[in-house]
Amino acid sequence: MTRIDFYSNAEPKLQVACQLAAKAVQQHMQIVIFAPAEAIARDIDRLLWTYHAIGFVPHCMASHALAAETPVVIAREDGDAPHHQIMLNLHSESPTAFSRFDRLIEVVGADEADRQSARARFRFYRERGYEIRHHDLAKGGQ
Repeated sequence: MTRIDFYSNAEPKLQVACQLAAKAVQQHMQIVIFAPAEAIARDIDRLLWTYHAIGFVPHCMASHALAAETPVVIAREDGDAPHHQIMLNLHSESPTAFSRFDRLIEVVGADEADRQSARARFRFYRERGYEIRHHDLAKGGQ
């Protein structure tokens, strides 16, 4: 069963997503960043290129020919995942294909709209019996 981790008070949200993706790569894991909104997909792509001052997080779009060999893949459709180890959700709704993954990471910003949609996703997963871990980044929970 998919393990689910919520990272709340993630500010700035996309920067925290980059940190989590980089951490997964350091642990030799593969991660799919689910970003269906074109602007968010473009922003996370740009941030992954510039995340480290002396390097970058290796990544590509799910449609790229090397997606299956790339540790971080940005997918605009949740069915576009070339691997199924970790999914990081940057959408306001639960991805339909999340249960194919060993782990789902939900990144929740500090604004009220993001928190409300995250609460709905949290209830959705809990009602279906998923193990959920919560990490409050405002309290140093990572």
